[in-house]
Amino acid sequence: MSDQPKEVDVHSGVETTGHTWDGIKELNNPLPRWWLIVWYISIAWAIVYMIFMPALPALPGFGGTNTPGVLGHSDRAMVASKVATMQTERSVASQRLLTASLTEIQNDLNLQQFAMAMGESAFGDNCATCHGAGGRGAKGYPMLADDVWLWSGTLDGIEYTLRHGIRHEGDDATRFSAMPAFGRDKLLTSSQIDDLVQHVLGFSGRATDMDASSQGATLFASQCASCHGDDAKGSRDVGAPDLTDDEWVFGGEPSDITASISNARNAHMPAWQGRLDDPTIKALALYVHSLGGGE
Repeated sequence: MSDQPKEVDVHSGVETTGHTWDGIKELNNPLPRWWLIVWYISIAWAIVYMIFMPALPALPGFGGTNTPGVLGHSDRAMVASKVATMQTERSVASQRLLTASLTEIQNDLNLQQFAMAMGESAFGDNCATCHGAGGRGAKGYPMLADDVWLWSGTLDGIEYTLRHGIRHEGDDATRFSAMPAFGRDKLLTSSQIDDLVQHVLGFSGRATDMDASSQGATLFASQCASCHGDDAKGSRDVGAPDLTDDEWVFGGEPSDITASISNARNAHMPAWQGRLDDPTIKALALYVHSLGGGE
């Protein structure tokens, strides 16, 4: 034991350890008592946790897995149990969806909430790729959030479209509309199509070439009115869009309308019957119906 007196730092009054770096002396300050207490408790807690809970990975004799702990706790088993419980609950609700009509589902608050959640999930997985999140649509893909429908916008009508699709080969009940390609098939000349475009623009109150529109009116009556109607309000029986509302699936610029008349726009939607089960299709119909306020 050394009798040499401890050096005391003159500025702080604290003993030094005798260690010096570049003229800087290390003070012998003890750790705060509260910090030491917390540290010791943490060590004790870690040891207890290691004994009771899964902790040490891949020790010999444990088959390459962690030590199970005295309590045998398993997050994997807990998740599997919760998933099984959820599937059971969903199965019961799905059976109710299967036997209930769409109107009955609408009038049952709990069943409606389940169907809406199920429909939103199914929409995100299967429909949002084309129709966009929330049914906002895109050029070439109808918006589902505006209550403007090419076909029926009722619950039963939407369910029918979901089941059978549009121009879906192999389904005799599919929705089908066929607009001629007036330009590509040389049914009208380029000049006649230009006149027809001007007339169509006028239906939604847009400025047009009056002389050309007058020529287009005769063409519209002979070539287009059978599907779109004399008043251009369209027909949901054949999927002919309303030309007076200024809502356009493929764009409403003159060039877009010219392309539609010239080449036709016969889009396709898959039939979901056989791909999705009946409860999911019903839930989807309810969700899609709700996006635009419903008819």
